[in-house]
Amino acid sequence: MGAPQCRVHRRWNDARHDPTTAHHRWSRRLGRRVARNVARFRRLATDSLTHPVLTRRHLTMTTQAFTVTPLSNRIGAQIDGVDLSDLDDAEFTAIDEALLRYQVIFVRGQELTPESQAAFAGRWGPLSVFPVAKMMGRDTTMSVIEDTVESPPATDTWHTDVTWIAEPPRIAVLYGDIIPTSGGDTMWSSLYAAYDQLSPKLAAFCEQLSVVHHRGAEFDRITGEIFGAQLIADLEATYPAVEHPLIRTHSVTGKKALFVAGLFMDQIVGMNRAESDLLLGYLQGLIDDPNNQVRWRWQHGDVAIWDEASTNHRALADHYPQHRRMRRCTIDGERPFYRD
Repeated sequence: MGAPQCRVHRRWNDARHDPTTAHHRWSRRLGRRVARNVARFRRLATDSLTHPVLTRRHLTMTTQAFTVTPLSNRIGAQIDGVDLSDLDDAEFTAIDEALLRYQVIFVRGQELTPESQAAFAGRWGPLSVFPVAKMMGRDTTMSVIEDTVESPPATDTWHTDVTWIAEPPRIAVLYGDIIPTSGGDTMWSSLYAAYDQLSPKLAAFCEQLSVVHHRGAEFDRITGEIFGAQLIADLEATYPAVEHPLIRTHSVTGKKALFVAGLFMDQIVGMNRAESDLLLGYLQGLIDDPNNQVRWRWQHGDVAIWDEASTNHRALADHYPQHRRMRRCTIDGERPFYRD
């Protein structure tokens, strides 16, 4: 199979207006697939060579091809000794297994072109096209996120990407191209760990709940100012508000995650606004626990790969006015679900 088609575009902002990064019966089939995947994941987890147990000793374990070093007790690992542009099937499988275990993995020293980044990411599945781009008839799958003096970085908040569609992305691949001398880090927080912090009673209550996800008024306002009111109307018709479970079951690991998504969450179904805001505010606060997080200091050629189903992330904006340029693509996902 040939490499995925990749067309690069820039993020729309004050200086550059591009749409890609503006911020039934399936349950039975999913149930069978989850059962198979959970069995597979349990087998993988028993292999201490490929999947070292996270400990405070932060031991480095060596696979047949490369080393995997946990970065914290709960999330994140660094992989060394691999070229992402030239992976055999066994190496890719080991990277996929490390991603499932650690939720976000980092690889330094890569020289990826947009095409080789797309080819690597495409081994997980079809690359996503941002909904706004789709509405404009574009098929771009690679976004360039660039901060300069004229185009300052926006203040980012904890989120999972594009949860306001029925089938959000499942994996993201981010490449560091131009990196400031200080600042500009990115952080990830484990949604598995956040779920594990819930008391049994609160967890059982949350497992019954669904949340309405929507682009939000601010997203629509900014996008409408740039592209016009008709595009917002078309977006609303094609991507209306969608309900997702508050507790999400991972389709591969079978683990439960607290599926919060920052400003994309509108309201808990069946609650009034005050009740919903109170509970969602508390749950979102669990993402702020530093014990659940990993923070990455970028260098040129770094690659971060993360599991969108089990993490929140945020980019820091403390590098202004320095130049920072990143390149990102995501892989198509499936509809989030809960299964006990």
